[in-house]
Amino acid sequence: MVTEQRGALPDPGRAGDLAEFVGLLGELRAWAGMPSYRVLAKRVGSLMRPPRVLPTTTVADTFKAGRRRLDLDLVIAVVRALGVDEAEVGSWRQACIKVHSPARSDGPVGVFGQLPTDLATFTGRGAELDRLIRAATDRREGLAANTVVISSIEGMAGVGKTQLAVHAAHRLVRDGHFTDVQLHINLRGFDPDLPPADPSAVLEAFLRQLGVPAPQIPAGRSERAAMYRDRLRNRSALVLLDNAADEDQVRDLVPAGPDCLVLVTSRRSLAGLDGVTPHLIDTFSDAESVELLVRIAGRDRVAADPEAAARIVRYCDRLPLALALAAARLRSRPAWSLTDLADRLEEGRLAAIRAGGRALRPVFDLSYRGLTEPLQRIFRLLGHHPGPDFTPAIVAALAGVPADEAEEALELLQDENLVRQGRPGRYELHDLLRAYAVDTAASSTAVEASAALDRLARWFLCSAHSAATAMNAPGLPEPAAAGDLAPLRFDSREAALAWFDTEHANLVATHRAAAEQDQYETTWKLPIVLDHFRNLRFHRTHSLEAHRVAVESARARDDRPVAAWNLMGAHASLHQLSRFEEAEAVISEALGIYRELHDSRGEGQALGDLGNLYNSTGRPAEAIAILTRSMALNEEHGDRRRVMICQVNLGVSYYLLGDLDSANTYFRHALTAARSCGERRGECVILNNLGEVHLRLDQAERAHDFYFQAQKISDESGDRDNYGTSLSGLGDTLDAMGRTAEAVSYWRTAHAVLSEIGSPKAAKVRELIRKSEADPNHRDPKHADRHNGDPKPAHRHNDAQGTGTTD
Repeated sequence: MVTEQRGALPDPGRAGDLAEFVGLLGELRAWAGMPSYRVLAKRVGSLMRPPRVLPTTTVADTFKAGRRRLDLDLVIAVVRALGVDEAEVGSWRQACIKVHSPARSDGPVGVFGQLPTDLATFTGRGAELDRLIRAATDRREGLAANTVVISSIEGMAGVGKTQLAVHAAHRLVRDGHFTDVQLHINLRGFDPDLPPADPSAVLEAFLRQLGVPAPQIPAGRSERAAMYRDRLRNRSALVLLDNAADEDQVRDLVPAGPDCLVLVTSRRSLAGLDGVTPHLIDTFSDAESVELLVRIAGRDRVAADPEAAARIVRYCDRLPLALALAAARLRSRPAWSLTDLADRLEEGRLAAIRAGGRALRPVFDLSYRGLTEPLQRIFRLLGHHPGPDFTPAIVAALAGVPADEAEEALELLQDENLVRQGRPGRYELHDLLRAYAVDTAASSTAVEASAALDRLARWFLCSAHSAATAMNAPGLPEPAAAGDLAPLRFDSREAALAWFDTEHANLVATHRAAAEQDQYETTWKLPIVLDHFRNLRFHRTHSLEAHRVAVESARARDDRPVAAWNLMGAHASLHQLSRFEEAEAVISEALGIYRELHDSRGEGQALGDLGNLYNSTGRPAEAIAILTRSMALNEEHGDRRRVMICQVNLGVSYYLLGDLDSANTYFRHALTAARSCGERRGECVILNNLGEVHLRLDQAERAHDFYFQAQKISDESGDRDNYGTSLSGLGDTLDAMGRTAEAVSYWRTAHAVLSEIGSPKAAKVRELIRKSEADPNHRDPKHADRHNGDPKPAHRHNDAQGTGTTD
């Protein structure tokens, strides 16, 4: 409140046009003691809805002559900031609306008396339309029968809310509902040129439409609302309130009678409106999207190039407005094919979605500009998030804010329909809004962008290290410094594994982004931290890509120990993917680095993996010498885990040479060591190997026991690779017992598991199924010769397997 006022308060009713109104604003500022624009901007910003920081120039421009229009909310905030009593604020509001009306042929608030045209291009929305019609016409029981029906149609910009509401309104009236009165208003909640419609002015126009003479219309908003409700009492009325800004704008426009229906559309959630039933509208289905293209661009053109039509749908991400603009642009260019349009959309995306003077980007601009500055910042930073979705914890890391603040921001952005919640606690951006967020993110400073990605990458690295530790993952690098971040903590192996499963796509994307931004620590550590999880889930391709990126980054810095460490990880993936020639080149390079560095620990590890590779490529005799040397080096360093791995791989060597007794001995020693080390994955590998050896020794029942133990442990630990292997082994043992039908059932399950994770073993299991179907009596266990010197039967895949050291 100003402390010194001079003269009489200016009367806004004297304003005949906008120029006179601006002049009266100047007089009001003088009456308030001529506060500076800087001081006034601070006061006005706090009075805006929602509060915001206003530039001094924005407030100063309100007082400049020559304005073509004014922002009504800004004007009212200025009037209040200058000390006008609340009782007088309404007269300034009415005067502001009045002086804008001559500039619009349809008056200050829109067209009344009839519903807007129901467009011929209206497409789909069958389920949504049925829900709206049902909500409007179903007889309600109890107290609800005495209340008005309010349905709010909510969704992101461009999703087709208005068309759905108009179509529903026409259908209801056509079917004999709400035939007494139909009122419609564009409330201009999001308008590029004009402020939101003032509810008091809307009530005045509605009352005129309802036959109330102008002199009888009350001046006050609450009195007008009361008269409006009275005029609609006992009348079957449909009120269509399009493009609402918020609940407050709508509240007084709702009649009270049970025979009335209010349809409201808004980009914002109107959940705070009493008695409202929200109808959240999503994007089109693929079929609806193609049908809209057909209706606008023509069936023959779309049918002539269905692949290009699918591309257009994909680039518009099934957003109705984007599709309509793209199709209208195509219709106006007869020389273009659908491929021409698809190519332009692929190249230009947001900028290419336009037709004539209409475009998609300005529609999104209105939603963005309606946010407070802190929310605008969060939205911009979402454009820097490289992954497909995000949680409050992820956004907290990205923005450097507390988790509860991030969650509140996401809830507000969801209320604005700028983000959506696909699953509880997980949010995502529509693809076109993602493209828009990326564009707005480009306005961030380089420092802000780099800091955001650095915070996110370090948070993911620290949280992943915490999860890997909870899973007892071996061979982890030192944890990264979390700084002010609060990485996640996990109280169980199961919780850690579930987090990895959920966040894997984000971890992949974050690692790529960190490498592109040259964030070295995350680039080289994250692939190693993820190895144990990826081995359990057979994410070998992702692991290989990440390790190769890390190797290149280390080479650029001449960081040979890190390069060798990640070469070992790359080798493990190549080996499991059966890309043996590449694997040998990679492990040889790692071995060479360790020898040049005189790192005998690393040399022992690399030799162990090389010996394992020799087994896989049919060189078991050479493998024995290499593995024996590896075991000696590992024993020198007291590395019990790697000694155990050498024992496993030596057992495989002897198995491949046909010496099943020696193989059995090494496997049993390794099993004891694995259990003492808590090596669950190694234990599964060894149990599967023991099952294989005993199956070769015609001890099917004993083999079944080993495979069953492996299946149980791998299922509990989430080790999909060994789970599929053990299931297949159980099928082998049942087949050896003559229980072929049961065996095929296990093989089918094993094939499904191994196919799902992309394991090469799936093809071999499929061959077992094929042969059993072709010849159910393909094996007679009574005459099977398992001691013929060939330890690798032609139709089985479960040969003994080695294990590496990188996980």
